[in-house]
Amino acid sequence: MGKKLERLVFAVNGERYELSEVDPSTTLLEFLRTRTPYKGAKLGCGEGGCGACVVLLSRYDPIIDQVAEFSASSCLTLLCSINFHSVTTTEGLGNSKDGFHAIHQRLSGFHASQCGFCTPGMCMSLFSAVVNADKTDRPEPPNGFSKLTVSEAVKAISGNLCRCTGYRPIVDTCKSLATDVDLEDLGLNSFWKKGDKNVNVCRLPHYSSGGICTFPEFLKSEIKSTSDVPDDAGLTATGGGYWYRPDSVEDLYKLLNPEVFSESRVKMVVGNTSTGIYKDLDLYDKYVDLRGIPELSDIRRDNLGIEIGAAVTISRTIDVLKEENGCTLLSNRNVVFRKIADHMNKVASPFVRNTASLGGNLIMAQRSQFPSDIATILLAAGATICIQTASERLSLTLEEFLERSPCDYRTLLLSVYVPSWTSACSSSVSNGTVDSIATTKTKVLFETYRAAPRPLGNAVAYLNSAFLAQTSFDKRSGNLILDNLKLAFGAYGTNHAIRAKKVENFLNGKPVTSSILLEAMQLLRETIVVKEGIPHPAYRSSLAVAFLFDFLRPLVKDLAEPGKTINSDANSSAANTEYTYGSLNGHANFSADKTSKRADCDLSDVILSSRQVIELIKDYHPIGEPTQKAGAEIQASGEAVYVDDIPSPENCLYGAFINSTRPLAHIRGIKFSSSLASQKIVTIVSANDIPKGGKNIGAKFIFGSEPLFAESLTEFAGQPLGLVIAGTQRYANMAAKQAIVDYDTDNLEPPILSVEDAVRRCSYFDVPSFVCPKQIGDFSKGMAEADQTILSAEVKLGSQYYFYMETQTALAVPDEDKCIAVYTSSQCPELTHSVIANCLGVPFHNVRVITRRVGGGFGGKAFKAIPVAVACALAAYKLRRPVRMYLDRKTDMLMAGGRHPMKVKYSVGFKSDGKITALHLEILINAGIIEDISPMIPKAVVGALKKYDWGALSFDIKVCKTNLPSKSAVRAPGDVQGSFIAEAIIEQVASTLSIDANSIRKRNLHTFESLMLFYGDSAEGSGYTLPSIFDNLAFSPTYEQRVEVIQKFNSSNKWKKRGISCVPMIYQVSLRPTPGKVSVLNDGSVVVEVGGIEIGQGLWTKVKQMAAFALGQFWDDKNEKLLDRIRVIQTDTLSLIQGGLTGGSSTSEASCEAVRLSCNILVDRLRTLKDRLQEQRGLVSWDSLISQAYLESVNLSASTFWVPEHTSDSYLNYGAAVSEVEIDLLTGATAILRADLTYDSGQSLNPAVDLGQIEGSFVQGIGFFMYEEYLENSDGLVVTDGTWTYKVPTVDTIPKQFNVELLNSGYHQKRVLSSKASGEPPLLLAASVHCAIREAIRAARADLLSSGGSDSSPSMFQMDVPATMPVIKELCGLDNVERYLEGLSAHQSKEPYCC
Repeated sequence: MGKKLERLVFAVNGERYELSEVDPSTTLLEFLRTRTPYKGAKLGCGEGGCGACVVLLSRYDPIIDQVAEFSASSCLTLLCSINFHSVTTTEGLGNSKDGFHAIHQRLSGFHASQCGFCTPGMCMSLFSAVVNADKTDRPEPPNGFSKLTVSEAVKAISGNLCRCTGYRPIVDTCKSLATDVDLEDLGLNSFWKKGDKNVNVCRLPHYSSGGICTFPEFLKSEIKSTSDVPDDAGLTATGGGYWYRPDSVEDLYKLLNPEVFSESRVKMVVGNTSTGIYKDLDLYDKYVDLRGIPELSDIRRDNLGIEIGAAVTISRTIDVLKEENGCTLLSNRNVVFRKIADHMNKVASPFVRNTASLGGNLIMAQRSQFPSDIATILLAAGATICIQTASERLSLTLEEFLERSPCDYRTLLLSVYVPSWTSACSSSVSNGTVDSIATTKTKVLFETYRAAPRPLGNAVAYLNSAFLAQTSFDKRSGNLILDNLKLAFGAYGTNHAIRAKKVENFLNGKPVTSSILLEAMQLLRETIVVKEGIPHPAYRSSLAVAFLFDFLRPLVKDLAEPGKTINSDANSSAANTEYTYGSLNGHANFSADKTSKRADCDLSDVILSSRQVIELIKDYHPIGEPTQKAGAEIQASGEAVYVDDIPSPENCLYGAFINSTRPLAHIRGIKFSSSLASQKIVTIVSANDIPKGGKNIGAKFIFGSEPLFAESLTEFAGQPLGLVIAGTQRYANMAAKQAIVDYDTDNLEPPILSVEDAVRRCSYFDVPSFVCPKQIGDFSKGMAEADQTILSAEVKLGSQYYFYMETQTALAVPDEDKCIAVYTSSQCPELTHSVIANCLGVPFHNVRVITRRVGGGFGGKAFKAIPVAVACALAAYKLRRPVRMYLDRKTDMLMAGGRHPMKVKYSVGFKSDGKITALHLEILINAGIIEDISPMIPKAVVGALKKYDWGALSFDIKVCKTNLPSKSAVRAPGDVQGSFIAEAIIEQVASTLSIDANSIRKRNLHTFESLMLFYGDSAEGSGYTLPSIFDNLAFSPTYEQRVEVIQKFNSSNKWKKRGISCVPMIYQVSLRPTPGKVSVLNDGSVVVEVGGIEIGQGLWTKVKQMAAFALGQFWDDKNEKLLDRIRVIQTDTLSLIQGGLTGGSSTSEASCEAVRLSCNILVDRLRTLKDRLQEQRGLVSWDSLISQAYLESVNLSASTFWVPEHTSDSYLNYGAAVSEVEIDLLTGATAILRADLTYDSGQSLNPAVDLGQIEGSFVQGIGFFMYEEYLENSDGLVVTDGTWTYKVPTVDTIPKQFNVELLNSGYHQKRVLSSKASGEPPLLLAASVHCAIREAIRAARADLLSSGGSDSSPSMFQMDVPATMPVIKELCGLDNVERYLEGLSAHQSKEPYCC
């Protein structure tokens, strides 16, 4: 069984670590964050799905004296698996003490970090790509660049998520390191200004290859001197488990002897990436590391194929297959191997593929019904596998393996054999229909497919497939004949990938004609049966038809345009096949139409490009300058401290919620299963532990409160029932999952789980009069004036989860005299403070709440963060020990609630010219179980909807109380729904009248008079810029040219359609009272406190600029550079009171105004002193002024509480966006080709910050309108509860061309230095993408109608939100392939087939 090591040795950032005791379940991330000073790697999901935890792992091979470096997801990597490895985190690249790395500096300089939580992971993904590119034998790049190409640089971050930036500036950072980049094409940065001459790499922070030592020499020496290190056989670990590493299959089975491992929980490990999908719900006794078995890592090649060991990583498998592609002798073999490799590159993400094993993927597919792409493509390629059981070694086809009973841990997958496919000299078709004399030599066709929300992977497919066929040309009929077909399908809701053998048998030996194809499709529909309960079953089966059609249609001569040769490309399904329609000799290049790229289009085809237009304001220097975001470099280097980065105090405990799984039930009791995890429980905290005088309160709103814990009745699935306390966060999380809750529904009515249920049961929340929107005009009169009407049309909008990168977290530390300090990631520390005090029953002065920075909020760190802080405070108060909690992503998603779903009915009247005369709305808003902010949503909905002059506007809005988690504020709450509802109505009016939608929009934009009627005092006549913004975008010559190009494209492309749309926006911003405090220390440095929280929106940056401007008023020449001497510090509720809520996009400007007024107080105090010193000494510096002020006891601290005047406490934001999209009619996939945004930012306080907010908000809106399905089960329990099931936009889903113009609308007396908000309003503009998709669908439906394939109107349809791939495909026709083929058959003469 091999030797057992007494120690675990590795390096972190060049520092040696040696451990003699370690819990084998400990992950590398947990160790880094709890046992080292390096907190740069973050826990974002625990699934390998976000990239926040990425580090660089390095492994040394002493035999060849080489170091292999690869990125890895440290949240999945087990610590025991890195023996004698070196770990590099972002701190190892550089830091504030030793100097930042060029990657850190470039990310900061390109304004590519906002909340900063994802930034360290971005750095490491990019660094890994750079390191490995520089090790290749490519030509040396110019000085300052790496060997990366632009395409590779962009793909380097394809697995990393960012919710803040919209990715564009991160892409520019990546591209800046690429050898083939055009620097002048990069976006706004702090290294040069747009239009500068001599833009060159010398102006960028210098990058040089090999500047970082990733594997220290002392570790190399130790490896060389320790003979057993490379093949270490076993490691005895403590902490309740053992780690084994056998060095042969024989040793493994000796180890697995029932006498040794009886009644043990055993886990086989290679990369441990399976835990990203199938979470460990309990601890294991024994871990067996299979990487020490040489046979499992072997790679053998012969003329018949490649045998790959099961422990070989997916990344290494890709490299091996690509190496085979280097051989030019066996062309078909190249095609099969290359296609497999290309498809594998879309499995997971680079940092997961680098550690995930080929065999592990197949074992998951066989044992756990994992929807594996790899199983499907290898099934089509005819792969075989070798397995070892306790009694025998078996060689099986992959199909036989998948159909076996699920393997237990004693079944070992040894290797996978992938055969090569070479041309045969001739073909004898299996059923004898065609003889070999009449056919040419055969060719092998191989193609793989997947339809998934993200083109570059990191998303499970709705369906995947792979097809292999041998073809020959029948000289008599002029058709291609198919033989030896292998049609594999997977991931569609079946136990495992399957072969469609009935379809194969039907097609084998037959000519490829449209009529044969139609019969095959009908047979395939019968074969692909989706398992009950799987979402979108009809869509998945339609994908199977679409993919097979896409594979075979290039082979069908009657599907080609007359006289047209279809050109070959690299992704051709018929690569290397020679054939031309009508050619007697049957030789010419042949493949799929280039316009028929599928859902997996590659970013290498279109490199992201962008343009930013800004106007710099010099009046209030440094206000108006695009300065770097405060703290961006330390965010990149991992030194910025978030709540979970604060070192745990001594004796700290950890909490995890026990959540209800039922929507409405009595709680009769809670017990825990007998498990290893349950043994880790220290205690349970529940409502019974609330002190006398305290209240069971978890959050408080203006309209009511929410209990911290359910007591005897749970009212929604996901509701906290109690808190498990354990010694580590991982133990607490696992133990909480062991809870067994005894529910009882006796004497309870059924839960209310939909707005329809709420209406039937009259379950509503009241909307107080002071937040009720006001109706306008006489609806009946307006309808009477209309020429046409649309009555009771309907549209639905789904929910959206925040997906902040940092989940809810808090740390509570008990203090003397019943006091407590709570560190929380919160947008409203003041409210958190009061709720904690109420829960504990202590005076407010006994509680102190501190928030430094938040790792993304979007409204979710407002009220939804409070229960986490309160629960920690209660546990710490009870136990008199520090307690902290960091929610796992699933729990966070169960409790979050998210955006308000809505069901809308509308009736609208309009004139024949498109002028709308009246609109009535019936809106049902799903609020969940508690009011939260829901009573305010109707006003927000109507406020955004009023961007058009509806003539008369009436509505009946009901806020529905349901047994679901309470919905709360999500970026632009209510406004985004209202703005979209307006566009849905405009589109329907345009369709009814057959008038261009933009003409309808323009016809109904407000005049200033109607604007005043709808918005009152918020409207400003001189600042009403929307009509000119809209005209410049929607009625420009450029727009008209693009429309013409789109029309030509649509007329010449059957299966791709494009659409374009321009959408305007009005967003009403309200300002709130805000405190500010400015203190000047005796060295002249300045400390600023504000009530607003830095959540990534650049609040600290703008506040620093404002303080520098206001304190610099003494010097007319602005030579006193104070910006770098100002620090904004954390919010402390006992230091600065009345901090309020950070939200609504207005906190930055409000905080700036409070700081400006505080600075003015200081300036007034110093002015007399400065004038006197100037008379005495001449020029007076800032330092000398402050020194003298200290000597003369001038009060150098000033605070204000700014309250906006009633006449200026709200204003309107304006903007518009044009989006152009391309949809794939076969899959429903959408590519956003271009987006052009114009946004009125007033006079921007910081154009770089505002630009980042606009881009990030727009991309988050894209997620809402296109990708993010927030789904629940029949009990209302959220099932899209992690990165595997909930898909936010990634770098491959943003606009390929992303242009933003910041419009300077000049001086506004009532604004803070004439500025406007930028955080939320641009999200509304993402509706332009949805509307553009609708235009593309209209074109598709018109095509279908013209070919006789539809009897419905092509333009009269409604598309709900989100417009996911299944929604788009359904509107284009789930049976559009069959209808197309039926139409062809109806118009073609029947010609008998001659043998």
